[in-house]
Order: sequence, then structure tokens, then C-alpha cells
Amino acid sequence: MLEEFDYHLPKERIAQEPVMPRDKCKLLILKCDGIEHRIFSDILDYIHEGDVLVLNDSKVIKARIYGRKFTGGKIELLLISQKGEYYECLIGGKVKEGTKFYVGEYEGEVISKDGGRCLVKLPITLEEWERLGKMPTPPYIKKEVERDEHYQTVYAREKGSIAAPTAGLHLTEELLEKIRKKADIAFITLHVGLATFMPVRDISTHRMEKEYYYISQEAAEKINSGKRVIAVGTTVMRALESASKDGAVFPSDGYTDIFIYPGYKFQSPVDIMITNFHMPKSSPLLMVSAFAGRDRIMKAYEEALERDYRFLSFGDAMIIFKCSN
Repeated sequence: MLEEFDYHLPKERIAQEPVMPRDKCKLLILKCDGIEHRIFSDILDYIHEGDVLVLNDSKVIKARIYGRKFTGGKIELLLISQKGEYYECLIGGKVKEGTKFYVGEYEGEVISKDGGRCLVKLPITLEEWERLGKMPTPPYIKKEVERDEHYQTVYAREKGSIAAPTAGLHLTEELLEKIRKKADIAFITLHVGLATFMPVRDISTHRMEKEYYYISQEAAEKINSGKRVIAVGTTVMRALESASKDGAVFPSDGYTDIFIYPGYKFQSPVDIMITNFHMPKSSPLLMVSAFAGRDRIMKAYEEALERDYRFLSFGDAMIIFKCSN
């Protein structure tokens, strides 16, 4: 079944930097009666009076730091979470349990290791980690990001993500102001962790990494009162589906490991989804296929490739209208 969600993605189609201005990227409109092609700023034409746009306000932290082992070799640490006085990380470089290293003037130690994942003891605060750290980007982005804000939404405010909720990267302050004149905006939080990047080997056995989310009473009321609900990104959809039942969203916070793939019965009131173009056989691709239908999505991806769309985090966008069966 997983092979049904495979497609050939040429490496030259993986965007290495964002389009500037942000809202001038291409926009594929996947409607119930066909496909249209516009630019992202034209999204105003598809937002109606009374709609509610739901945004993930999580902010990417400078989660990647570099250090040196006592023996001189380089190591790279990507922060996943803090566990008491320890940090859970992905680690690059040859290390084993007991390996000692320096980050700046601080001395650290690998306490335990499982593959590329480890628990380290490092006597610094999260604030110091950020001061020493660099903005993380996915491994398929080979070009160094010129400015940190390029990998941050303009409305990011709650620190906690190790990757950007990339569907929102296309929104500018000016475009958001125009949207506010037609629709309401609800902010929720889902801190992006490893879930998006973990490869799917088998749909029936795949388990998502847990990610923290928060939906306030105010946000839930806005969403439930909207004529149409527009989810900006797969992270927004994950949070809403984790806090919804029978078409209503409830105030909620906690950790979600929800895995959405074709056959899933949606519980949230989302009518429209804005997203980027995702990796073959990935959990975000499975999610949008569950929302729109596998055949519709694969046809849209085929057309996007034919028309030179840019894919993945810094790539172009699509807006998907949910269709009744």
C-alpha cells in the first residue's frame, strides 16, 4: 500500500531557498472540479467572509549546536527535548556511551545512545543552548540559510519547534492584514519535532513521534464558529484532529502521536487545507491523501512536476478543498 504514495522527485525540484517576497511562490489550487494555477498572494480570492484561518504559532529554536570530543573529533547535536538535567538529541559524529565533549567552554557527556539518538548531560540552560546554537534545517536543504527569519513564520511566537511549520512560510504581514479584513485568524500551537521526518516503512506498523500541542478556549470558539475552517499546514491538522470530535474542536493541550493516512475518519471541522508539496511515502503526504483522496493528490503532484513547481520546505504551495464523497 505504501508504494501507492511513491513518486519520482528529481533533486533539482527540492527548493534550496525561499521565493522572495514569500507570497510570490506558485500556488496550485486543488478544487473538486479540477486544478488551477496561481501565485500564493491570490489566496485571497479563495478566502470568504466568515472563514477562519488556523495558524500554528510555534517558533523554531536554534536547536543545532556543534562541539568537539576530547579526542578532537567534531560532533553535532540536534536538540529533541529536555529531560530534567539531560537533553535528548540526534547526534552526528562517532560517539558511544561515556564519550565526553566540549560545546564552547562547557563539558558534556553522552549518557546513553540508541542509533543516532542519544541522551547527553550538558550543564547549560535552554537559553544558553540557543545562544550557542544555529537554526536547524532539514537534511535535504543543502544550502545554508542566509537569514534565520527565512525559516520562521512571520507570526511565530511560542518557542519549541526544531523545524518550521512550512505551509505558513508563504504568509507575509501584508497578506495577513488583507486576510484579516475578510476572515478571522485563530492561533494554536504544535511544536514540530521528529514526527514529520521519520520515514514510514509500513503504514500498518508506523508510529508517530509525540509532539506537544495547545489549543486555547478562544481559539476553539473561533474555529467552531467559522463558516469554513482553513488549516494552514499538516501540523495544524494534527493538532486539530487531536482535539476534535464529531466536527467540533475542544480546548486542549498535551502530546499527540496521531497518524493520519487514507481511511482515517476526520473529526475536526476543517474544510480547506493549505500545505506544501511533501516527500514521497512520507507521513505528511499520507495525511493530505487522506484529506483529499490519493488519486486527486497524485494527479496534482504529477501536474506540479510538469509545471516546474518547487517542492518541500522552501517550495511552492497548494490549497486543497475537501470534497464530499
